[in-house]
Amino acid sequence: MPTPERIEKVSRVLSHRQSDLRVVLEGVTIAHNASAVIRTCDAAGVLHLDLVSPNPELLRFNEAISTRADKWLEIAVHPTPAECFEPLKKAGFEIVATHLQKDAIPYTDVDFAKPVALVFGSESEGISEEALTFADKVVRIPMLGMVQSLNLSVSVAVILYEALRQRSAKGYFDKARLSAEEFERLKKRWLNLPE
Repeated sequence: MPTPERIEKVSRVLSHRQSDLRVVLEGVTIAHNASAVIRTCDAAGVLHLDLVSPNPELLRFNEAISTRADKWLEIAVHPTPAECFEPLKKAGFEIVATHLQKDAIPYTDVDFAKPVALVFGSESEGISEEALTFADKVVRIPMLGMVQSLNLSVSVAVILYEALRQRSAKGYFDKARLSAEEFERLKKRWLNLPE
């Protein structure tokens, strides 16, 4: 049986989960990076992580890096960008893609208080042209150095913590944002209780 302290912690963490702020990784192939992103998503209160990969079995999470944070996320795998983004668009999510194209806007110009799916591409290629066709906005992280590149998990963290700042300012962490049913389902699962 879980201790009262464990029950309290699970309830507190679930009350901060943001089901309408999602992270999508497209074509990521380096397990170290994906594992670090999982850890960042958990820390930033993200509930859903979507992986767009035709071969997800090639991406094995590194538990030493993720610290098993995958247990606290809802991870879905999609074989194509369309199978990921079409349902999100129908559900009212704004698709915000990260890309270094010239007309990309600063990530701080996005309203993260509405339903948003943040899309990050592979370490070498970035986001595919197909995925970019679904983007409502394309954003960049300003960089002032000689190298115009950040590690994937660092990029995810920079943008998620801007979303966290905006959502906190609007009181999104003052009360649970999950439905009562979803909250209870996840609470039972996280506490290893029968559902």
